[in-house]
Amino acid sequence: MLFLGKTKAELSRLREQWEAQQRALLASLLASAWVVEARDAYTGGHLWRVAMLSAQLARALGLDAVEVNRIAMAGFLHDLGKIGVPDAILRKPDKLTDDEYAVIKTHPALGARLLAQHPFAPLVLKGVLEHHETPDGRGYPAGLQGEQISLDARIIGVCDAFDAMTSSRPYRAGMPIERALNIIEAALGQQFDRQCGTVLLTLGQAGELAHIVGHSSAGIPLGQCQMCGPTLVQFHSSVAGDYLACPHCQGEYQWQATPQGHLIAQATGRTASAEALALQADTVHIEQLVRQWENVLTTLG
Repeated sequence: MLFLGKTKAELSRLREQWEAQQRALLASLLASAWVVEARDAYTGGHLWRVAMLSAQLARALGLDAVEVNRIAMAGFLHDLGKIGVPDAILRKPDKLTDDEYAVIKTHPALGARLLAQHPFAPLVLKGVLEHHETPDGRGYPAGLQGEQISLDARIIGVCDAFDAMTSSRPYRAGMPIERALNIIEAALGQQFDRQCGTVLLTLGQAGELAHIVGHSSAGIPLGQCQMCGPTLVQFHSSVAGDYLACPHCQGEYQWQATPQGHLIAQATGRTASAEALALQADTVHIEQLVRQWENVLTTLG
């Protein structure tokens, strides 16, 4: 009995170590995706918004909690392949040429290749590879049609497009939610899966997406550079007095507290320091996401 007790204790200790390693591995993967996103001055918070929109939609479709979190993970990782897109294209302030767009279109396949040998690939690979496939077969990279496209990708695809439409870009302001929903409705069965798009419309019309649009995390709205327009992302660890930088014009900002206790970014008129300009991930936010999604890791055995 004593030997058996020690064996059980040892197995419990090994299980705890394995779970800790899994959480660390997920944190590392999410941080990599975050830094890839940070290269684009206008997409701050996009990964979080797509993850949360995808979770909202998956839940409304009746999927269970583990599936909802798994699809949210895939939503956060869907643009990982943009690591292979040159800065000159990724950060271009104007609309892309056909040749430049062809480079952008390589990112789902590249993301899938990067993940192919990763232990978490079975959880997220289809969402990463197929999120730009469309029901009419005109998507990429494989021109899949209808239900050939995984449910993960059908969910992430419509949420990705909705966030792109409602987010500002150098050449246009973000659309109102209602207008973006109207565009999705007009393209149901062609660009967007009819079932997923219809449920997203219902959520949007009920006001259940507004707390995600324009935010980089729950309750944290995006800031905007007063000089040139790109997004300014508040980290969960940010406090009044901390410095940050516009990733485009390199202008320096400092967080100031409002009487209500919120933080707003105020321009200092100086050029940001190298430390403020360095790409980095919000480790506190990532730790929160890991805790939120760790039940998915148990499905790996």
